[in-house]
Amino acid sequence: MDEPVVIWGAGAIGGTIGAHLARAGHPVLFVDMVAEHVAAMNDRGLTIEGPVAQFSVPARAVTPEAVRGRHRLVLLAVKAHHTEAAMQALAPHLAEDGAVVSCQNGLNELVIAERAGRGRTIGAFVNFGADYHAPGRIMFGNRGAVVVGELDGARTPRIAALHAMLLEFEPDAVLSDNVFGYLWGKAAYGAILKASALTNDSIADFIASPARRPLVIALAREILRIAAAEGVTPIGFDGFDPAAFARNDAAGMAASLDRLEAYNRASAKSHSGIWRDLAVRKRPTDVSAQLAPVRAAARRQGIATPLADRLVALVEAVQDGKAVIGQGLIEQLDALVA
Repeated sequence: MDEPVVIWGAGAIGGTIGAHLARAGHPVLFVDMVAEHVAAMNDRGLTIEGPVAQFSVPARAVTPEAVRGRHRLVLLAVKAHHTEAAMQALAPHLAEDGAVVSCQNGLNELVIAERAGRGRTIGAFVNFGADYHAPGRIMFGNRGAVVVGELDGARTPRIAALHAMLLEFEPDAVLSDNVFGYLWGKAAYGAILKASALTNDSIADFIASPARRPLVIALAREILRIAAAEGVTPIGFDGFDPAAFARNDAAGMAASLDRLEAYNRASAKSHSGIWRDLAVRKRPTDVSAQLAPVRAAARRQGIATPLADRLVALVEAVQDGKAVIGQGLIEQLDALVA
């Protein structure tokens, strides 16, 4: 039997990618900490449902403590705040010539590289929409950008092979020599999604709201100022044009936001994963972990981040039961812009 692709974290992102790879004939080992999800996959397979695809595949799944052997390719798809623990668990099972691919939201490549080494870390960017609905069931809501690249931008045989494999999941997957450009672009766009989770509006309605536009623009520009100071050139995707925000081009920003509204309006995933964590699954989010390296970079560069700082504080207040979504939270961010 061929060596399996290990999907470490079989939720929305990992489950969707892994199911497609399994359907394409690749041996896949799913690793997930939710025992009920693991049991369902082993008993009934993994089902992908929604407007993009509808199918089930047999699945071999284990919890982290049941992983055996050493593996050459691990697609890490856990939430950002679980990256450190996941790396501690998977490190003994990563082959010397293996690699961990960060199929996550955030700049988690930095954490992975500290544990595994830069040579065993591969960058990835994903923006498709998916949600974990129940054990063994993932909703695939819309297609979106998928990008992979070596951290130093090199074109290596392993990155070419990974890209070729991911084309079986996303036909428009990109092999980039600037994967951090995409990740910083997502950091800016992701700040908008995080802010939307403080309301009960859909992503599309939040972006479309004239009342929210000043905040949306200010959030994106705050993050992009840090990227520029770090010497990163952010790259656009799925309607988001970071260059327009960076140069404060009013017409360009409005056009980009209109495209983002249309992109999200067409998705079966109406709300962000952050909102689902807070409102539906009632569990801690990874907002703080996603923004931690961004805020750290800002401190290095002497850049103030009042919006990102307050955003993290407000999300944590909801998590701690000290605030309620929709009850004056987004207005606190609006006030900082005003």
